[in-house]
Amino acid sequence: MDKRLLDILCCPVSKTPVRLLAKAELDALNSAIEQSQVDTVAGTPVRQRVAEGLITVDRKLIYRIDDGIPVMLPEEGIGTVQLREFPVN
Repeated sequence: MDKRLLDILCCPVSKTPVRLLAKAELDALNSAIEQSQVDTVAGTPVRQRVAEGLITVDRKLIYRIDDGIPVMLPEEGIGTVQLREFPVN
């Protein structure tokens, strides 16, 4: 992802800056998805693995990146509180 774009992106709800998901965070998210333990903020089950993602710097929300395009829709966010095995800082 272009560094300039990443520098201007933020959560559409809280306006918190975002960063790319680290490998350990992405692995934990995908493991939970495979176990059918992940819902979007809107309550829709997440069924497909996430190849790339952004996370707010406060580590509360994840937004997926599809084909290089960040999906920054509020209802598509994934709350990290539901991820039991999510790595700590």
